[in-house]
Amino acid sequence: MSIDNLWTAGGIVSIPLLGFSLLAIALIIERIIFWWRIKNKQRRIVKEVLSLYRSDRFAAISQLKKNAQLPIARIFLEAMELEQPTPDEFRLALDSAVQAEIPTLRKFGTWFQTIITASPLLGLLGTILGLIQSFSSMDLGNAAATNSVGVTGGLSEALISTVMGLVVAIFTLLFANAFRGLYLRELAFIQEYGGQLELLNRRFHQGVKEYATYQ
Repeated sequence: MSIDNLWTAGGIVSIPLLGFSLLAIALIIERIIFWWRIKNKQRRIVKEVLSLYRSDRFAAISQLKKNAQLPIARIFLEAMELEQPTPDEFRLALDSAVQAEIPTLRKFGTWFQTIITASPLLGLLGTILGLIQSFSSMDLGNAAATNSVGVTGGLSEALISTVMGLVVAIFTLLFANAFRGLYLRELAFIQEYGGQLELLNRRFHQGVKEYATYQ
């Protein structure tokens, strides 16, 4: 059976399922590009920034601004651009920036969950509609009058719509879980290197206090 015939045989529910499948593909491509850009360069940039921060805070800020498309760069900038923050203020700025970036990291999560949940239900609806068509084509009292084409067409619609709904849901679920794993690893990465930045800031702050006391 060709793709065109498959969508036609799926009945009316094949239209929203086709829409869901195209939407899922578009969102998946966007997320793949997003995560590829992050994973491709962020570790190198963060290590460079931490190295620069030890000797030249302004050079580190400049490097972050050049890579502001990275979530972790925007998070670090929120804290590093503060004027003479205390360690508590620095940490609060980091934590607030992390919370602000979470929606970007989890973008389209609601759409993925909607597609995963609704697709099997649409498939089930197609199954019911197909069975109704089959039963309406049957004449139990007169087998000769039974519309065999209608019966087989209804059964075909019932089975195909179920398969379509499950395929769309499973396909989307696999990628949604992969993106959730990337999100959790990214959050752990931000916490790890955010902790290193906070430690460097505390050492810098402590050094300033000791210098002021000595003076």
